[in-house]
Amino acid sequence: MIAVNTECITMVRRCLLTFKPFRIFVAGIGFFSLCFLMTSLGGQFSAKRLGDAPFSIRTEVLGGLESRGVLRKISDMLEIIMKRIDTLSKLSNSSESQRLEELSSALHRFQPVGLVERIQAIAQNVSDMAVRMEQILKKTNIPGRGRDGVISQCEVPKDPGYPDCANKVDWMRARWTSDPCYAFYGVDGSECSFLIYLSEVEWFCPPLAWRNQSSHLTISRLPKRQAFLRSDLALLLEQVGSGKESLSFMRRRMRRLAAQWAAAARRLDERLRSQYREQKRVSCHTLSKKILVHVGFLTEESGDVFSPKVLKGGPLGEMVQWADILSTLHVLGHNLRISLSVKELQGSLGVPPGRGSCPLIGPLPFDLIYTDYHGLQQMKQHMGLSFRQHRCHIRVIDTFGTEPAYNHEEYATVHGYRTNWGYWNLNCKQYMTMFPHTPDNSFMGFVTEEVNQTARMNIQKDKVNNMAVVYGKEANMWKGKEKLLTILHHYMDIHGTVYYEAQRPPEVPAFVRNHGLLPQNELQQLLRKAKLFMGFGFPYEGPAPLEAIANGCIFLQPKFDPPRSSLNHEFFRGKPTSREVSSQHPYAEQYISKPHVITVDLNNSQEFEAAVRDVLKAKVEPFIPYEFTCEGMLERVNAYIQHQDFCHHSGPFPAINESKSWPGNPPSPFLQLSNSTALIWAPNISAPACWPPLSALQLLLSPEALSCVKTCQDAGLICEPAFFPFINNMEAFNGLNAHCESLESEKNHVYPAVHVDRRECFLQKEPLLFSCAGISGKHQRLCPCRDFLHGQVALCRDCL
Repeated sequence: MIAVNTECITMVRRCLLTFKPFRIFVAGIGFFSLCFLMTSLGGQFSAKRLGDAPFSIRTEVLGGLESRGVLRKISDMLEIIMKRIDTLSKLSNSSESQRLEELSSALHRFQPVGLVERIQAIAQNVSDMAVRMEQILKKTNIPGRGRDGVISQCEVPKDPGYPDCANKVDWMRARWTSDPCYAFYGVDGSECSFLIYLSEVEWFCPPLAWRNQSSHLTISRLPKRQAFLRSDLALLLEQVGSGKESLSFMRRRMRRLAAQWAAAARRLDERLRSQYREQKRVSCHTLSKKILVHVGFLTEESGDVFSPKVLKGGPLGEMVQWADILSTLHVLGHNLRISLSVKELQGSLGVPPGRGSCPLIGPLPFDLIYTDYHGLQQMKQHMGLSFRQHRCHIRVIDTFGTEPAYNHEEYATVHGYRTNWGYWNLNCKQYMTMFPHTPDNSFMGFVTEEVNQTARMNIQKDKVNNMAVVYGKEANMWKGKEKLLTILHHYMDIHGTVYYEAQRPPEVPAFVRNHGLLPQNELQQLLRKAKLFMGFGFPYEGPAPLEAIANGCIFLQPKFDPPRSSLNHEFFRGKPTSREVSSQHPYAEQYISKPHVITVDLNNSQEFEAAVRDVLKAKVEPFIPYEFTCEGMLERVNAYIQHQDFCHHSGPFPAINESKSWPGNPPSPFLQLSNSTALIWAPNISAPACWPPLSALQLLLSPEALSCVKTCQDAGLICEPAFFPFINNMEAFNGLNAHCESLESEKNHVYPAVHVDRRECFLQKEPLLFSCAGISGKHQRLCPCRDFLHGQVALCRDCL
């Protein structure tokens, strides 16, 4: 008997250690047992009365004390087996042979008390045994310190520094199979695998002392090189590809502007070298960045509604801007990767397979990520917890802008600013707009084709004084405009570029010469002949008016009274901004103005007719604001990449007493500007590094019911949100003679401000709510303004 037992033990040990298909054998026993149970007892299971069933509470098996005792012994024995196997699953190979002897001994002591009962026990427990044995065959990296040592190592640690650890382990026990990414990172249902994942992939549990921390995944980074300006777009054109019409449109634009990009790169390089020589700096070049450009609105996952409309007159402004962004980043010498699908996005970021529940391991493989709102949503969905960690690297191309009140998720939800967009809790400078709408965001812009000197002379010579082109590629834009067109037709020949397939659109009057949708080069030729480019009010803030002005046209546009906004107009409703649009193209109205831009009330026939007569008399030359040239865009984006850093957060300034008072000597960091009520930063006061530099600061107190955007604008300045942390103190109120009777800190997008009636002063408690755009009829706001370069409103005089 002893010899037989010894042989059985040896056989079990050899099967478990050397014969890996043992798991198939275990599964086979389970399947056979279940089949036997069902076929043997099938007739009895079909009994009509509960009492007739063999496993009812009145059977001998479960009914008497003796039967219950037998079942209890079976249960205890199975529990012993399961504990032994569970322990074995956490041991290294070196200790498996010792523990397997205990397993075989337990199996030998297991005495059957009846065929049916034994099959039932096997059927109930075989799946658990198979899982444990699978772990024996797989896991070899957990150190063996004896049974009790291993179990204690995989107990949930009670560390006050990780208060969520226990709850996260409970969640993993219940839900670890809900996303394949957990298994991808090694989670297999064991307590140890939960703790390893929650301490090394996520960060809810403390590092495990027995783990080899040096073996964690790391990404080696090559030394940074300088970014030298490029003059050849061939590599970029190859990267963009031409798989869809939208990409072909972007490639055509890149090719058409290639010579201008090359010339602008040479000019900017020489100018930067000259500036840096004067400053006695070693190099004028920033370090080359690894940049991911994920164009979310062109992905199939977002619907890609733009590509089918490219050849039908659909909105092209976004594609114009993205083509110019790609060209800018490439010409500046950075290393680009372009993503046009969610699959490419996942591959670029190293996202684990699954539903996006798991974070990335290791540092982000890119220094910067340019995307849009569609891409932002896709990144959050697939990056899991990593999105919050890495979102400071993201730049969002945002056509109309996002204001702080809409960006702060909790504040927007509580105060009624929540929309379908916004609420991402970014630094609002991470949103990059098509025009300089609000200084809360960064102005990205685009490029308008420049006209060389020869072309300028030809334009002046070929201009047809009584020729007008109407701004409107879609037929519905012409609806209801017959009266205006009749007045205009009295003075000028009218041309249109309305898309149609077979039949002329009925909305376009017969006296209008409609050319249909024109290729860009043919549209340029039409604009170079025309004297007037007329807008009907829609589309808002597109690139076409700047192209017309660059080709020597006068842009005539409608004035909106009252101004349109998300509060009173359907088109803007849902957009994360309360900005009021005073005309079809506010930038053209404010920054270009007469004689190139005329803004009138189109509902007033006499005013409109007088404006048309003024156009006939005026003589203008082609004009492009510097910030919309290739060189201007290169200069601006280069400054952003070199100076904007949203990943390193500094504390409140000054660092004590919640910034309520200035702790330094002299007692105030501000000086009054001569012949002005504005304050400036005292040059002898040191402060944390800031861009734009504090030397550009001019601090003003707004009139009531006026935003800081308008307050600074009326003073010929630009509101600068980067300065808010430095004016969020009592000395700023005192220097502006605000006469505070009390001082409090609260979360509100108009603070810091003083209540007009009660003379209560309020500091800002939430840095994400510092806002140039905020308006309150009951408050005067502290407004940090700055100067700006002529033709480059995004940059101050000391910003380069």
